[in-house]
Amino acid sequence: MIRIGVDFGGTKIEAAALDAQGRFQARVRGPSPRDYQAGLEAVRDLVAEAERQAGVSGARVGVGGPGSPSPASGLMRNANSTELNGHPFPADLARVLARPVRYANDANCLALSEATDGAGAGFGVVFAAILGTGCGAGITVERRILEGRNAFAGEWGHMPLPWPTAAEHPGPVCWCGRRGCMELWVSGSGFANDHGGGLAGEQVIAAARAGDRAAVETLDRYVDRLARGLAVVCDVLDPDVIILGGGMSNVGELYARLPKAIAAHVFSDLFETPVRPPAHGDSSGVRGAAWLWPLDP
Repeated sequence: MIRIGVDFGGTKIEAAALDAQGRFQARVRGPSPRDYQAGLEAVRDLVAEAERQAGVSGARVGVGGPGSPSPASGLMRNANSTELNGHPFPADLARVLARPVRYANDANCLALSEATDGAGAGFGVVFAAILGTGCGAGITVERRILEGRNAFAGEWGHMPLPWPTAAEHPGPVCWCGRRGCMELWVSGSGFANDHGGGLAGEQVIAAARAGDRAAVETLDRYVDRLARGLAVVCDVLDPDVIILGGGMSNVGELYARLPKAIAAHVFSDLFETPVRPPAHGDSSGVRGAAWLWPLDP
């Protein structure tokens, strides 16, 4: 049984055909248009190509992307790909693909993929944070996405940075209209911006590893801010495992440093929660989108 997963990102769209064991039968990618209608057509064309390569037609399609549809109106909200906001994106995807489509936030897809057969397999409560161009989070409980009553659980990227210093308060203005959102501090772009611009995040990490003092201080601030944000999550949810995704999840130093840094802020005398990279890397988003459909016909 082949299912199609689509990862609708800010810079690229990927469609993949997966068999019942989660093995890739096809993978295709294309750039993300910044135009709404063009985005719908890009998904349509990529799904058709993935089906062609996999030798199937009419497969079930799950889509992971930014934001979420409002249960009240069906219109998209909270998407940092702002061209989606205010449109019935899941319904329009179903129309252009001529079949039912399941849609979930991309961080929820990361959490679902890793909870199913990745770094979160065997854990009851999985908290997964995407630290990429933007910042978001997904939660699964016993391999089921926790959406919440109003379907916006996990909007961690737009909570304020906890316990801000005088230099961090009130924080820069976010695209969402608020100030000091976590996304501005712990996304990959936020990390690079904190260093003063001019260098990509990968270059700042390389400089820190080479002993550059300014880069080391930038990384230190990043670890502390990320730890503060995750500590609040742990105080509320106390997850069994924390999984990081997005470009910053490739920074190996985070996994050694974050548990101790989080422990300094949680309201507990014990903190043993592991922090792990995604077992499926940047494939988790598209895999989790496919997992939105069950295996049964």
